[in-house]
Amino acid sequence: MSSDFLHLALEKAREALDRGEVPVGCVVVRDGEVIGSAHNLTETLKDPTAHAEILAIREATSRLGSWRLDDCEVFVTLEPCIMCTYALVLARVKRVTFGALDRRHGGVLTLYNILDDRRLSHRVRWVYEPLEECSSILENFFRERRDGSGCLEG
Repeated sequence: MSSDFLHLALEKAREALDRGEVPVGCVVVRDGEVIGSAHNLTETLKDPTAHAEILAIREATSRLGSWRLDDCEVFVTLEPCIMCTYALVLARVKRVTFGALDRRHGGVLTLYNILDDRRLSHRVRWVYEPLEECSSILENFFRERRDGSGCLEG
């Protein structure tokens, strides 16, 4: 079941790719129902905080009418960055599952282990569920940027 939601997040990542955005997608799920979904819109909105996770959390909290996502799970194609990881804590998310590691900005497993810090007021469980498509869409995106005329660091 969780891989189904990770595949939905991957569909959102493909939407980001079609818009020229870094292809990361995210869905927020409660009781088996998607209540928030988004992809990166940083370039489109000219907003450095417009990451898929932040936008999906905003949609979910708006839909629930509460900033607390206590009974919710988040599925994202890429390991959340530090900003997004802490947003998961603040929103009181129950669990996050991600399909690819982020060796440059990861806040869950690779660079920092924010969700394992016992000093935080809320603990978010996390699962790294490797999904080749989550890694390959990002690798191809950045390879094309390096090889082509576009100049986007990643």
